Amino acid sequence: MARLRGAGMSAFKRFLRDQRGATAIEYGLIVAGIAVAIIAIVNSIGGELQNTYSEVADNLANAGQ
Repeated sequence: MARLRGAGMSAFKRFLRDQRGATAIEYGLIVAGIAVAIIAIVNSIGGELQNTYSEVADNLANAGQ
């Protein structure tokens, strides 16, 4: 029983020292931040593009009259 407890503690200590999981989480947070920035930019540009396309469509519709 004591041997199993010692092995369990050893594995737990290795888990705490392992930095791979922390690095993956950091990269995930960076990617999430970039995604939020891209979404914000696309939303702001999207409204402007919608207005531009509407103006072009209106001008084309009125050009034949």
